[in-house]
Amino acid sequence: MRRILIFIFLAVFSFLMLVPYVWMLLLSFKPQVEIAQANTILPATWTINNYIKVFQTVPIIRWFFNSLFVTLTATVIILFTSSLVGFIFAKFVFALKNLIFWFILATMMITPQVTMIPSFLLISELGLYDKLPSLILPGMVGGFGIFLCRQFIEDIPNSLCEAALIDGAHPFYVYFRIIVPLIRPAVGALAIFTFLLYWNEYMLPLLYLNKVENMTISLAISFFSTQRTTDIGAIMATATLVMLPVTIVFFVLQKQFIRGIAITGMK
Repeated sequence: MRRILIFIFLAVFSFLMLVPYVWMLLLSFKPQVEIAQANTILPATWTINNYIKVFQTVPIIRWFFNSLFVTLTATVIILFTSSLVGFIFAKFVFALKNLIFWFILATMMITPQVTMIPSFLLISELGLYDKLPSLILPGMVGGFGIFLCRQFIEDIPNSLCEAALIDGAHPFYVYFRIIVPLIRPAVGALAIFTFLLYWNEYMLPLLYLNKVENMTISLAISFFSTQRTTDIGAIMATATLVMLPVTIVFFVLQKQFIRGIAITGMK
C-alpha cells in the first residue's frame, strides 16, 4: 500500500509538471482562430503553419547555430577552468588559499542583476558589444564549477599525484592525465548544467546583442510579441523548437543528469 501511494503521488505531480509542456505543444499546432476561441484542448484542425511562419519570419536556423556556438564554447571553457582551478585549490599549497577559495564561494551569493551594469560597461569598453563572445566572456570562470571540482579532487589520494611528479611528470600532465579521468562524473554533471544554463539564457543576449543576425534562439520567443499584437501560435512553436535540443540532451544523458543532481549534494 505504501508503494502504491508513493506511485500515485509521483504520478499526479509528474502529470502536473507535464501539463504546461503538453499545452505548449498543442497550441503550436492550433490555428490562430482556435487559440483565440480557447474552447478546445486538442486542435480541431491540426496545422504546421505556426512553424512555417517561424522559419519564414525570423532567421531561426542562424539563431540556432549562434546558440549552439555560444553554448558549446562556454561549456568547454568552463569545464577547463573549473577543473584546473579546482585542481590547484585541492592539491597545491600557497598563501591565503582558503581565503581566496571562500571569496570565490562568496561570488555565488551575488545575484546576476548586481553585476549586470558593470559587466555591460566592461563588454562595451572591450568592443564586444553586439558580438557573440560577449555572452561567453562574463562566465568563463564560475564559482559553482570550481567548488564542485575541488570537492571531488580532494578525495583523490595525494600519492597518485606525488608518484607522477616523482616520475618526472609536469603538474599540467598530472592534471590532464590523472585528475581529469578520475573526476569524470563531476565534469559530466557540470557539463550538463552549463549546457542547460547557456542554452536557456535570455537576459544576457537581450542585454548584449542588438543586430537580428547575432541573436540567439532564446530571444526568438519574444520576437513575435509586440505592444499591439501577440502571435501565441508562433510563440509556442518557437518555444517548442527551443526546448527540442534540451529535451534530446536530457534523454541521451538522463543517467548523468540524475547522477549530477545527486553529486551536487555530496562532498
